[in-house]
Amino acid sequence: MKKTSILASLILLLYSCGASKNIKSAKISNVHATIDLINVVDDKVMVTINPGDLNKETVVFYIPKTVPGTYSSDNYGQYIEGFKALDEKGVELPFNKMDDNTWSISNATGLDKVIYYVNDTYDTESEVKDAVFSPAGTNILKGENFMLNLHGFVGYFKGLKERPYELLVKKPSNLVSTTSLKKKVEENEGLETETFLAARYFEVIDNPILYAKPNTESFTVNDIRVTLSVYSPTGIYSATSLKPQMEEMMRAQKNFLGEIDGTKEYNILLYLSTLESTDAAGFGALEHHTSTVVVLPEKMPKPALDEAMKDVVSHEFFHIVTPLNVHSEEVQYFDFNNPKMSQHLWMYEGTTEYFANLFQIQQGLIDEDEFYSRLMEKVNNAKAYDDTMSFTEMSKNILKQPYEKNYANVYEKGALINMVLDIQLRELSGGEKGVLWLMKELSKKYGNNTPFKDESLIDEIVVMTYPEIRNFFDAYVIGTTPINYNEFLAKVGLTSAIVEQQTGYFLNGEIPFIDANPEDQNIIFIRNGITLNSFFNDLGAKGGDVLKSINGTPINLEAIRAIIGQSFTWTPETEIEMVVDRNGVETILKGKVGVPTLQVETITPIEGLNGNEAAIRAAWLKK
Repeated sequence: MKKTSILASLILLLYSCGASKNIKSAKISNVHATIDLINVVDDKVMVTINPGDLNKETVVFYIPKTVPGTYSSDNYGQYIEGFKALDEKGVELPFNKMDDNTWSISNATGLDKVIYYVNDTYDTESEVKDAVFSPAGTNILKGENFMLNLHGFVGYFKGLKERPYELLVKKPSNLVSTTSLKKKVEENEGLETETFLAARYFEVIDNPILYAKPNTESFTVNDIRVTLSVYSPTGIYSATSLKPQMEEMMRAQKNFLGEIDGTKEYNILLYLSTLESTDAAGFGALEHHTSTVVVLPEKMPKPALDEAMKDVVSHEFFHIVTPLNVHSEEVQYFDFNNPKMSQHLWMYEGTTEYFANLFQIQQGLIDEDEFYSRLMEKVNNAKAYDDTMSFTEMSKNILKQPYEKNYANVYEKGALINMVLDIQLRELSGGEKGVLWLMKELSKKYGNNTPFKDESLIDEIVVMTYPEIRNFFDAYVIGTTPINYNEFLAKVGLTSAIVEQQTGYFLNGEIPFIDANPEDQNIIFIRNGITLNSFFNDLGAKGGDVLKSINGTPINLEAIRAIIGQSFTWTPETEIEMVVDRNGVETILKGKVGVPTLQVETITPIEGLNGNEAAIRAAWLKK
């Protein structure tokens, strides 16, 4: 998953793992869940959960607090209304709501089912302080679209997470589903009902469902069947138009991975947002074992959308390596309401993000200059975070501060940790071994159903590789030593230099030039403490300026969303008038938007490359 700040997520293009339990005993009754997408009431849908046989006087029902891959406490129970516990005669049983996500039901031996209504998250993202990241969220648009991240709809009973689930969905006849959940064939099912099966609760929440009007395309990559399903509100984008780029990219990914194979089916669920205040505003994706949910702005031009899909989906697909294949016990036996987090985000997200860039240079999708530019962008982006924070400590405590606010560094320094590890392994092995080799070896030893012990992984990696790798992990992953990237780049004949680089108008990669006041998100300001691009500098803007209006439009969170969307269509000659509040005094800034640039470091080849450096670089880039 990629998660960004409030405003970075506005245009940024940017797990879960579990063993299926083989249920053989006829004595174990299924949990039956029903979601009614036909009778939508006040933008809410009714859910019914029947636990089957219970022999307890008191039972606890949960909606997840957090789910794998999000690394945040989202409290999905806050979107539940009208909770009731009923016996077979429809008589209400007493219950106590213990917190946002937990209900304790008394007299549970007579419990037949619980019912409740679910609000969606997309239309309230602009109203809450810590909004659910859109790819992990839910959408209810009657008769038009339903994004069912099922952890937001279906809960579980304490002690019953390992029971099989049977999920009945009542849905409009004009909408079709895309999901990796196994369908149960029912002879009497019509166009308005579908039944799905899951071996346990984890399989339910690991398989989102997108309901939309038919807009899908499928293709086969080696022996993996890939389906792309698109919800485009205005109909401007079709799965057919996006398929060629997706197929090319995923074929290159499979060539890169070689024999690593985590699935025979993969579904891409793409939701395109209108950017309105009641629609999704957190852009990126959330990975699952055999699918990914992607949310991006519909206003993006086709080339930008293609590039975003390539970058975002490639990251998510590589999660089939880790944490879907290679993961710890903390991930395998994830506690949705009291999670213990693994210490290996450097691998789960860092390795994945590194591969999402490395495969593109190795498979000829980008050239060396572009690859080096991406690496340097991560070096610069990482400067916005605590460079002395232990990555293992951050990972174990990612749901707490100050670690949580450094989470996005897993995509920056996390990827760079893997770059440095890759170069060092290449150097020590004469070019033969790298991080991909390491992940293949770990995949052979572990895999979907065999987790490693969290505290033992680094020791195992050292045994599998070289003693020098212990020093690497002790200093840069467990320890607090900042990485001198030039020291490692020199091993492959590279160094860094200052160049002028084009940016967006409001963001440089994943680093925003503007932000929202956490106490009042309608107060938008230019950030202090960072170097501004030429767009802001040429206008005379300064860090700390509060944006009051742009071209006559008063600025609040909703307005800046729209303006960011419009900025995609700006040309260098576009005129702009920006009114800012600077220390209590309103100032008018005028000019042409120009081409936004920034002085940044970049990676360049060293003159006089020696044979050893050339050989290691060639092995690294597969040139």
